[in-house]
Amino acid sequence: MSTTQVDSSVLLGFPQVPRTRRSREEIEAAAAVNGEKKVLLAAPRGYCAGVDRAVIAVEKALEHYGAPVYVRKQIVHNRHVVETLESQGAIFVDEVEEVPEGAVTVFSAHGVSPAVVNAAEERSLNTIDATCPLVNKVHREAVRFAKQDYDILLIGHTGHEEVEGTAGEAPEHIQIVNSPDEVDQVVVRDPDKVVWLSQTTLSVDETLETVAKLRERFPSLQDPPSDDICYATSNRQGAIKEIAPQADLVIVVGSANSSNSVRLKEVALEYGARRAERVDFANQVDEAWFEGVATVGLTSGASVPEVLVEDVLRLLADYGYQDVQPVETAKEDILFSLPKELRAALKNDGDTSNQLGGRGAKPTR
Repeated sequence: MSTTQVDSSVLLGFPQVPRTRRSREEIEAAAAVNGEKKVLLAAPRGYCAGVDRAVIAVEKALEHYGAPVYVRKQIVHNRHVVETLESQGAIFVDEVEEVPEGAVTVFSAHGVSPAVVNAAEERSLNTIDATCPLVNKVHREAVRFAKQDYDILLIGHTGHEEVEGTAGEAPEHIQIVNSPDEVDQVVVRDPDKVVWLSQTTLSVDETLETVAKLRERFPSLQDPPSDDICYATSNRQGAIKEIAPQADLVIVVGSANSSNSVRLKEVALEYGARRAERVDFANQVDEAWFEGVATVGLTSGASVPEVLVEDVLRLLADYGYQDVQPVETAKEDILFSLPKELRAALKNDGDTSNQLGGRGAKPTR
């Protein structure tokens, strides 16, 4: 099993789970396993280009400006990443009004509304916009269709930061559709002038179901110019769809507030996994889950560093799951440039490092 070299800056002590561990022998005695134990390791998994770019942006800002650097909301939805950056001097706030005037402030990968941008300008904040370029694409679509006076049906989860940011681009034109069950409640001004957009981290299947129901009501419903669900979300769901029918247990590494991580657990169950669980850290895995389990599927959400997956693999190996078989359904080599504000500041400072983030040659941090 190959492992990824991990920067020492992301290694933190993990929170302990207060329960008595069961030994491998106790687990094996509790229930026999039919077949050889193995792990089906999803590929792709973990960090996407947008997440990598956002995390590097905060690290680079800390290096360039020094601590503290303020971040509106969680830079990405992962406990380990947030705690690591906090240890380096990042301060996470809910709103820009909490930031001292003139301070360096990073907008998270999930994006912000124009109202947040305006509030930051009023406080003369030195802002770095780490919004994922794929989220920015959806923002531009919302502005474009609003200018053309469309009713915009935004498929997504009310309250999610990405949805709030997109809806804020054209609040008079956008209504949020949380699920297929809400389609019957949608009211539009002109059924012939309706378009749908979506949050980038949704279940592909559920989104298509919602769109199909919307089209039944509004046959002239227009599609976005290109898929709004990002490549990383689609790819990770594709890999777990391949693994799930073969898995007695699927473990998804990712945080509870990570939409794409939560969707991976749901997709695993929908596609045939006998059981699926989500954990932030390896020490949250309950060894009782292994009873009667021959095949474990393992994946991670798009905001999860590989070190956390490696911890789960080590725990699985301790319990006899040493045969690790990668299941690769797509290749990713996407790279995004760092935010333009940060690139300009680094250039002025003589920093000539590779100012990119994503699945490719790793940048010099």
